[in-house]
Amino acid sequence: MVRKKYPTPAVQSIHHPERAELLVAIINNAIDRFEGSFDELERAIGMLMMGDYVGWKVLVILHSKTTLKKYEQILGITVREFFVPEGPIAARSNGYRLAVSIGKFWKVVSGDEPVADRRGFSSTS
Repeated sequence: MVRKKYPTPAVQSIHHPERAELLVAIINNAIDRFEGSFDELERAIGMLMMGDYVGWKVLVILHSKTTLKKYEQILGITVREFFVPEGPIAARSNGYRLAVSIGKFWKVVSGDEPVADRRGFSSTS
């Protein structure tokens, strides 16, 4: 048996059947309505799928305000309402981990507090 390097919660604990059904419905609706660059649609869907794992606080650190608004429009959601603030693997986000440790979350989000490798994703140890 291969041991997972960074254990991720079981799918059912992140995307229980009702949540999974909602995610698929959002994706289907986005695909039906979308016109534009396939890359943008694909990235928005990727953010949607990762949001339950990391939470909206990580998403606002990773993406600019403009990008988040674009993805929200594509998906028909509001990130801060759709996701919990901190998902079960939020601490694997380098930017989020540093923002929490220095106590300056919104300064990191705004870019007032620079964070090297803010988009990095690594072990929490």
